[in-house]
Amino acid sequence: MAKKFTSLTTEHHQFIKAQKLFFVATADSKSRINLSPKGMDSFRLTGNNTALWLNMTGSGNETAAHVLADGRMTIMFCAFEGKPIILRLYGTARAIHPRDPEWESLIQNFPATPGARQIFEQDIDLIVTSCGMAVPYFDYKEERNHLNSWAKKKGSEGLSDYWTEKNRFSLDGKPTGITEE
Repeated sequence: MAKKFTSLTTEHHQFIKAQKLFFVATADSKSRINLSPKGMDSFRLTGNNTALWLNMTGSGNETAAHVLADGRMTIMFCAFEGKPIILRLYGTARAIHPRDPEWESLIQNFPATPGARQIFEQDIDLIVTSCGMAVPYFDYKEERNHLNSWAKKKGSEGLSDYWTEKNRFSLDGKPTGITEE
């Protein structure tokens, strides 16, 4: 049975901290729904109703376009070991870019990671837990280092060029805000 909360509990904090994988869903009223798996050491809770996640350079930038247009974001965690649980964080988000004044203070929450593109700050207005009894067990092996290696090889200028070429617009042609235009 699903349970609703207006702020995160200590148990929610502990569950989230133990997860190696989470999923981010966004859309605006006229776009495709984007659902992305996220890993690495890229998620932080900064309170009982605020979350940060460090977004790495990727082939698209749908989340940024949707957040810029609408702001709605859902983050989902599910247990792949232990007690079966699914936890969703509903709220609105904003993107913070390396050019923004808050970047320097917020990036300190994360390990140095090449290819860091944005930090999303989510204001959580609803937390829902439900059973995860149909979610299979999986064993965590290790993080993949492919993205870090790729970003290091590109270098900061190469990443900037990549953002301009590949990350400025969503699949639906909406601006992402990755570059100052």
